[in-house]
Amino acid sequence: MIKKYLYILLAIVCFTSCQTSNKIIKTKVPSRPKGQTHVIGLTTPKIDTVRIGIIGLGMRGISAVERFIHIPGVEIKALCDIRGELCQRAEQTLLNAGKEKPTSYYGDEQLWKKVCEREDIDLIYVVTDWENHANIGVYAMQQGKHVAIEVPAAMTLEEIWDLINTSEQTRKHCIQLENCVYDFFEMTTLNMAQQGLFGEILHVEGSYIHYLEEFWPYYYNNWRLNYNNEHRGDVYPTHGIGPACQLLNIHRGDRMKTLVSMDTKSVNGKKFAKKYGVKNKEIEFQNADHTLTLIQTENGKTLHIQHNVMTPRPYSRMYQLTGTEGFANKYPIEQYCFQPTNIDSTIIPDHENLNIHQAINKKQQEKLMQTYKHPIHIELEAKAKQVGGHGGMDFIMDWRLIYCLQNGLPLDMDVYDLAEWCSIIELSRLSIENGNMPVEVPDFTRGYWNLQKGYKHAFVK
Repeated sequence: MIKKYLYILLAIVCFTSCQTSNKIIKTKVPSRPKGQTHVIGLTTPKIDTVRIGIIGLGMRGISAVERFIHIPGVEIKALCDIRGELCQRAEQTLLNAGKEKPTSYYGDEQLWKKVCEREDIDLIYVVTDWENHANIGVYAMQQGKHVAIEVPAAMTLEEIWDLINTSEQTRKHCIQLENCVYDFFEMTTLNMAQQGLFGEILHVEGSYIHYLEEFWPYYYNNWRLNYNNEHRGDVYPTHGIGPACQLLNIHRGDRMKTLVSMDTKSVNGKKFAKKYGVKNKEIEFQNADHTLTLIQTENGKTLHIQHNVMTPRPYSRMYQLTGTEGFANKYPIEQYCFQPTNIDSTIIPDHENLNIHQAINKKQQEKLMQTYKHPIHIELEAKAKQVGGHGGMDFIMDWRLIYCLQNGLPLDMDVYDLAEWCSIIELSRLSIENGNMPVEVPDFTRGYWNLQKGYKHAFVK
């Protein structure tokens, strides 16, 4: 707790001490401890059979158990949740699939440590409430385990730096389980972008717009509404910013430099707090009904990120890109627009009829998306849609994690992705609470953001 306030104090001190002409809140980047090196492109020894301990068996946890049944070379050795009935349900799911019965840990909030300490586990899969994510992740790596953490993996800059330092010290993978980067439209569009169809990408947009009223009662001990009650800013940015950062090659040739955030007042949030109850009733509801953040990169690109879980709107992750030669948009309508000269006439029918003032037609889009289907989807699409999990992208996320561990490859997302995407939580709050001032985004790689050139998925050659 003391460290948390030190990070906040440092940010405020830097802000108040800077010259008025600068008008930016500086953030502290702690020096890398002696003997510690970066983990960009980290590889670890191959693991033929990945032995997993799953901590947290609520909505997302039980789904993970069901998905891992369909991935070869996986053994679930341990299950952990405060509620014994959830462990029993997961046990039965595995037994029904012909798998061995795992050891279950329940009834004590600290038993997760026993799972991390087991010598027969390679990977700790964390699916608890947000405020326990980072603590478990740090401890798991200290016990010699790779760790995969549900979003957001860290809620504060203190937690982010703890995860980074622990991963660098232990040389263990620390991946955030951001499933939306594996969506079919997103990955197809990413493949198009990497092959130059959009020219230079200048601007990207993402969001998490999801009306959660029907879900509030189902969060154990009301933890999610409690968090929104006590914290301002974009508290759930990763679904929107993850795919956007991959398009812009963040810490792979570019980096987020500054951000500005704004929010509305809370209207519906206050109503939900009164209706469903919150732990701390002595404070005014903090999280806005709508929060927006604008980010600029080192190379002069921009990102627009939004968060809204309070008002009745159609679900949207936005996902939009603007390039010098084309445009893509997923919500509310999937569409592409290109310079006609940038598209091979052998790929898209009626090439001559392309119009830069409107999206290509449905037939052209289907042909284009089939042609540029991502190699991962070529292999996994059918199986992913069969297994499910947000249309299949959850399965692809887990499959890729296991594939990379089994083959000793760099993971699709590293601890710096985790840091960059999660940092929006605290940085957006700092901006809002200081009159929407620009905030410096720390270089979480500590000088290595330009080491790799371009985002890519690793494959066995």
